[in-house]
Amino acid sequence: MSDADRVCAAVDELRADCIAFLSELVRIPTVNPPGERYEDAARLIGDRLRALGYAVDYVRPREQRDGPPRVNVMARLEGAVARPTLHFNGHFDVVPVGDPAAWTREPFGAQIAAGRLWGRGTGDQKAGIAASIYAIEAIRRAGIRLRGSVEQSATVDEESGGFAGVAELCEQGFIAGDRTDHVIITEPLDVDRVCIGHRGVYWFEVTARGLTAHGSMPDLGRNAAEAMARLITRIERDLKPRLAGRVTQMPVEPPAARHASISLNALHAGQSPEVEQTPMVPDACVAIFDRRFIAEETSGDVRREIEDLVAAEGAADPEISWAVRDLMLVEPTATPADAPVARATSDAIKTVLGRSATIIASPGTYDQKHVIGRGGVADCIAYGPGRLETAHRPDEYVDLEDLANATKVMALAALSLLGTAS
Repeated sequence: MSDADRVCAAVDELRADCIAFLSELVRIPTVNPPGERYEDAARLIGDRLRALGYAVDYVRPREQRDGPPRVNVMARLEGAVARPTLHFNGHFDVVPVGDPAAWTREPFGAQIAAGRLWGRGTGDQKAGIAASIYAIEAIRRAGIRLRGSVEQSATVDEESGGFAGVAELCEQGFIAGDRTDHVIITEPLDVDRVCIGHRGVYWFEVTARGLTAHGSMPDLGRNAAEAMARLITRIERDLKPRLAGRVTQMPVEPPAARHASISLNALHAGQSPEVEQTPMVPDACVAIFDRRFIAEETSGDVRREIEDLVAAEGAADPEISWAVRDLMLVEPTATPADAPVARATSDAIKTVLGRSATIIASPGTYDQKHVIGRGGVADCIAYGPGRLETAHRPDEYVDLEDLANATKVMALAALSLLGTAS
């Protein structure tokens, strides 16, 4: 029996253990925002890794933000030699449930039914954490010692940018070009797809300021909400058609996301709807936009395009003042499809599933941006169980067969990248 066959058989033997661990993790509602139960999830993951022979550290951000404390898990399993090192990363924060009435199953119940494990965070992306841990354990159970070393990190706040999570591991030197050779981020992008990168994102806030007045005499004021409505109309009329005409050569999925885009994500003016209203023309309006840009655009041009639109609106009505504030800027990122980690994972998919892998890029961003940009590790992909279309939706789930197959793929990729000790 070959090493690959022995490892795949070991994954099958560990299947119940992997599912049980994932179920425990899903039952911890690590909702972000605000960042609930992070400590509990980190300890569960760290304890499991320590029991499997890893040296475990808990890494906290150097500057604690408001809200619950942030804590990341960083674990290392030494091979026969220190390098090469393969680093698996997964995030254990999950988005809010949303309307509970939209769910047909308990969001944090980790119910198993119809060959699936159901619950918030199953696919995105606690299943990936379980798969990477049990992939390496399957190699050990098969009696094989890896030549190179393995690291496993489980991190926070990916859903809000990853700055207290993977970015912090990079800044503190845990993920770095002089110690890390390959990185697999276990995001849910389908069991037969290798994700080599993602589009860019520019989140920005626009504020319009006018002059308040009595609601019965609106002409005495300058309505900031109406001014913002005119800017939004300008974006819809002038900018969106231009963006629709810009298409990337990156293999972004779904195909509609290969175009540049902009979305109005939040809008507020006037008094809070939760308070008793008084007749006042709103003198301030704030809008938050989500601009996704492609590799063929530059971030400087993206910024200037927005600034020009806002300036045009300001020129049309000098009595309204405008301000644009950056919230987050992430450059498009891609690893070559023939890079070692992408090649090894693609080959493993062919072995396990009997079909060729599909090379894709993500419509959104994920922590590859930090691994490459801050950590300086170029050989990085995303691969994991879970289906992208279930992420952030009611009745999120992971197929248990996909979980097992992804575990096998990760194990075979590790064998290929790290080699075995004689």
